[in-house]
Amino acid sequence: MAKVNWLKLVIAAIVIMIIGQLVHTAGAMLMMKHYMNTDFAPVWSKIMMPSAGPPPATFFYWACGVGLITGLIFAYVYNVIKAGVPGSGIWGKGAWYGVLVFLVGGLPGHLAIFLMIHLPKTLIASWAVESLVVSVVGGWIVAWLIK
Repeated sequence: MAKVNWLKLVIAAIVIMIIGQLVHTAGAMLMMKHYMNTDFAPVWSKIMMPSAGPPPATFFYWACGVGLITGLIFAYVYNVIKAGVPGSGIWGKGAWYGVLVFLVGGLPGHLAIFLMIHLPKTLIASWAVESLVVSVVGGWIVAWLIK
């Protein structure tokens, strides 16, 4: 089993959480018309939209918590499999890891949303691109911190 430097994993998770918040906030601003469309109001969770209007501050806290947990998992898995990740150096290994995580988890998840939930294709595609960006940048972060 790979040795774990928990401090570096936590630092990586925090940075990934921040990057995720920035990327997803920018994506939400670009796709705001879909969030404001009342046809899709029943789709949003009560955590995100307990009533009409913008999400409450508690949604931000939930999003940060989920981002931190997924960042920890992302960094831990890299720590376990880093020797088998293709590419060389921080940029190569990090980018490959991010792309692989996206191909295994992000893309199938977004395709499932497309199949099962009535949402605009442009919104789902935007989420997929955001996921790819966060995964690749997160890959660079973990490759840099967890050598």
